[in-house]
Amino acid sequence: MTDISPKKGNRLTIYIIIALIAGIILGFWLNKGYVHTENESIAKNTAAISAIQKQLNNIIDTNSISYKVLAAEKGKLTATKDLAIVKRDDLLEPFSILADIFLRLIKMIVAPLVFTTLVVGVAKLGDIKAVGRIGGKTLLWFFAGSFVSLFIGMLLVNFFKPGEAMHLPLPDVTTDVGVKTNSLSLREFLYHMFPSSLFDAMARNEILQIVVFALFFGVATAAIGKKGEIVIQAMDAIAHVILKITGYVMNFAPFAVFGAMAAVIAKQGLGILQTYSIFIIEFYLGLLILLCILLLAGSFFIKGRVLTLMQRIREPVIIAFSTTSSEAAFPKTLLELERFGCNEKIVSFVLPLGYSFNLAGSMMYMTFGTLFIAQCYGIHLGTATQITILMVLMLTSKGVAGVPRAALVVIAGTLVTFKLPEAGLALLFGIDPLLDMGRAAMNVIGNSIATAVVSKWEDALEE
Repeated sequence: MTDISPKKGNRLTIYIIIALIAGIILGFWLNKGYVHTENESIAKNTAAISAIQKQLNNIIDTNSISYKVLAAEKGKLTATKDLAIVKRDDLLEPFSILADIFLRLIKMIVAPLVFTTLVVGVAKLGDIKAVGRIGGKTLLWFFAGSFVSLFIGMLLVNFFKPGEAMHLPLPDVTTDVGVKTNSLSLREFLYHMFPSSLFDAMARNEILQIVVFALFFGVATAAIGKKGEIVIQAMDAIAHVILKITGYVMNFAPFAVFGAMAAVIAKQGLGILQTYSIFIIEFYLGLLILLCILLLAGSFFIKGRVLTLMQRIREPVIIAFSTTSSEAAFPKTLLELERFGCNEKIVSFVLPLGYSFNLAGSMMYMTFGTLFIAQCYGIHLGTATQITILMVLMLTSKGVAGVPRAALVVIAGTLVTFKLPEAGLALLFGIDPLLDMGRAAMNVIGNSIATAVVSKWEDALEE
């Protein structure tokens, strides 16, 4: 692939870590000084709005003068709060724009890279039997990994019961949380899976739709014989060009990491870690347990090389953690897996599929978050109901890669399906960026181990 020396890669990793630390330090300073007035205003008005809402809930007659006075006061406080948020965002825009530009550049690359690499991977496999064999092994690993991730989340949230321990004030059930909360039926999922237009799917970065078209295109390319070799060569050349572009884009990663961390800490502050410390610690403990299970499963097939693999992908993991986007790490992960010894055809086939079917970190968060919200409202869910939620999430979580705040969107749909309070999503908003870092990094690790294992199964892993 692209000619990026290990020495240069090591330097980039060091620069990213330095940028990460510098961003946290600057963000803390900004939070305490530069946007302190705005943060204070937002916190003060949020508390006042919550207090007024409680009074409104106790008034039965909505036409009474006291109700109208309180409603008007709530409207004024909401407007003041919104103005403070806008002002704070404007002040922090120079920092957040660095991360936004980087993510836009990555999104520019991901769709054509997934398409070209998957077409080449499928076409080079030779025939539909090979595609079916490798695809079957890949999906078997993906669904097993998804079930384990969801099950760990369910076990931990039942063991720790973070919703009961935190004693947080609950939002009003009529609160508009700003996330689409329509439940996803089987029909809607199938419509979402199959593209009506490849160009529309690429424009919206619908990874699952691109994968479906690429599978058809790759199999058809292999089926037409020698004429298809021209297409394979062209797609392979395009993939190399895109990976070269990736090398240029990745040089911007330290600036993006710096800006992203500075903006997040400036807005949330380190105090958010104290408020939700129980939930955050337990979730990251869950990620650690999931990591250990993935490493054990990987070592069963590739032995001690799983540790070498972890060393190889440290840079993509840091990028995913810092930018809260596993997509941002996709191009670099592709390169490192090939350097590790995975067959190029297997990598080109398995890794793009993983971004639709194997989001290990996000899967665990979905059960963790859904059951946490139920606990916060004091809603008891039986074992059978929880298992049903787990199986629904197995379906609805597929194909959400590239969707903004995808895990929250899936949780929202699950809440509607099981008639749980949708407004509970507001409890996760404040800490979601911090949790998103961990689950994005785990997505990269899960997909990398899956690719290495499938390569081993196919006797295509070089020593």
